[in-house]
Amino acid sequence: MIVRRAYHWDKCFYSRYLTSPTISPSSDRRKRKTEMAKPIMRRTHFLWRCVAILCSLLSIAVIIAGIVVVVVCHVIHPRVPVISVVDAHLFHFSYDGAGVLVTQINIVVRSQNDNMKAHAAFSNFNLELLFDGIRIAVLSTAAPYEVRKNSSVDFNYDYTSDPTPLSPQQMQYVDAFLKEDEVRFDLKGGVRARWRVGGFGSFRFLCNLNCRLRFHAANGTYFSRRCSSKA
Repeated sequence: MIVRRAYHWDKCFYSRYLTSPTISPSSDRRKRKTEMAKPIMRRTHFLWRCVAILCSLLSIAVIIAGIVVVVVCHVIHPRVPVISVVDAHLFHFSYDGAGVLVTQINIVVRSQNDNMKAHAAFSNFNLELLFDGIRIAVLSTAAPYEVRKNSSVDFNYDYTSDPTPLSPQQMQYVDAFLKEDEVRFDLKGGVRARWRVGGFGSFRFLCNLNCRLRFHAANGTYFSRRCSSKA
């Protein structure tokens, strides 16, 4: 009896094993690859769509602006307005026994606009004349002014400084300059320039001037050297 039951159980187990489906490792890997290859569809957030549209519009605007600038440059050939010292003269430069310096000087500053098709406007014109760090004079204009296309405007500054006390070291500098027959000043400052081109808008520049003016101490004549602003 026991032998027949054991035989019956073995037979049932063997029949189930034969009838049950078998899964090989290769088929399991193919199934996983198929599941992984299926695309995952996700919805794009509305905010990211707006950001993408905005970036596209900005890129288009930058490209258009670049094309306009290139066309304007080829048609107008723009040049940056400049200011420069074209002439100067030192009438008086000396100090008394108390070490008080008195200076009388004349400087001609030119505002130049070499653009053939655009007027230039200048504003905030301010230059400082310095001797060994001491401010001797301030050259400025009271109001903005314009320079027509391919033209220039000269400003003649005739200035007598206030009595300026000097230190013992600065008095030695003055004595050395007088012996060398050369007096040196620093001219620093700048002006804001702008020129408009039809309906394309305006272009703004900051023109900085930083140069050294040299004079003969004996007769006050100016050493003519290039002294122009840089944009």
